[in-house]
Amino acid sequence: MKGRFWKRFGMVMGVLVLSIFLISPSGMAARKKVRTKIGKDKRHELWKNKKWTTSHKKYHWRMVTTWTPGLLFYDYAVHFADSVRAASGGRLDITVYPAGAIVPAMETFSAVSKGVVEAGHDWSGYWKGKNEAFVAFASVPYGLDYEGYNIWLFARGGMKMWNKLYAPYNLVVFPGGNGGQEMGLFSNKKATKMEDFKGMRVRTVGWYMDILTRLGVSVSPLPGGEVYLALDRGVVDAAEFSTPAIDYPMGFQEITKYVIEPGVHQPAVQCEIIINKKAYESLPDDLKAIIQIAAMETQLWSEAWTENLNAKAIKLFQKDGIKFVRMDDKTIVEFAKTAFKYMDELAAKYPDVKKVLDSQEQFKRDFAPWREMRSGVTPWPREMFLKGKIYQ
Repeated sequence: MKGRFWKRFGMVMGVLVLSIFLISPSGMAARKKVRTKIGKDKRHELWKNKKWTTSHKKYHWRMVTTWTPGLLFYDYAVHFADSVRAASGGRLDITVYPAGAIVPAMETFSAVSKGVVEAGHDWSGYWKGKNEAFVAFASVPYGLDYEGYNIWLFARGGMKMWNKLYAPYNLVVFPGGNGGQEMGLFSNKKATKMEDFKGMRVRTVGWYMDILTRLGVSVSPLPGGEVYLALDRGVVDAAEFSTPAIDYPMGFQEITKYVIEPGVHQPAVQCEIIINKKAYESLPDDLKAIIQIAAMETQLWSEAWTENLNAKAIKLFQKDGIKFVRMDDKTIVEFAKTAFKYMDELAAKYPDVKKVLDSQEQFKRDFAPWREMRSGVTPWPREMFLKGKIYQ
């Protein structure tokens, strides 16, 4: 009897001690490992203790562009200027000028760099003659889409690389809007296979120009204003220019039958805002912050606005009788093989190109598992989804 009492007493005490241990902080830690967040907002760390003061001095800037008012990219620049003016209460007033109003389009970069004007809006691929790596911040064949550019620029060090490359030119750079994927080739030739492109005369620019040349295509880097006449007169057999909403007003549907998709040359069209470094550094901190926030707001707005207009433009193209044809998968892959080989050669020749493309490619690798896991729920209309169309 006595032995059973002590045995039961020992069991009760054991349970009591274990209970106290489990509910104690040290016991809880033993049961469940304490975890922390996997990310921090770096801007919050910089700004959390900053004492903001409102400046009273007014600044009047001029922004030159490579665009005419008829292009949506011009609206990106105007939108940014409007956002800065509103957020600053008019203390930073930026007047936007179309190409040619102050300097020719292709002198935008130099004008801002030299301080002729304070700011500019353009597409960094135009300045590949200064540094081949600039193209990677504009658009890369088979490269980043709109989502990819945003993640890479804002969260993977892209902005830091961009500003480092522009620093020798006395420039500070911000994203200036993204229009998403561009259209393919307008043509009267229904080209869907690799052999169909042999001997074609095509208007395109940037790295894609060299890539097509390697595939037996004759390429002309015509400016936008000359594309319509070149297509109409048969100077070129096919031409790409931009997104649906930008291409439709250019009238290519009046003189061609087909659009050859997809636009592998530009999965995204990324614009930029460049600011003369001296002008930027003369601003008080609150206006610098407003520029940063307005640039990010323009980046968000531009894609939503443009893609909505693109959907409307596609309906107009179809109403006008344009037929959209698609390169077969084998041809898309063959184009990619040539594109990647070409870019590998550029990277071997230009260290800056290698650094930027390696960074973008590493992001794609890191993001690939999640991209694959989340696939299969593309927001197609319900009737399309129920018929089995689940992938992008």
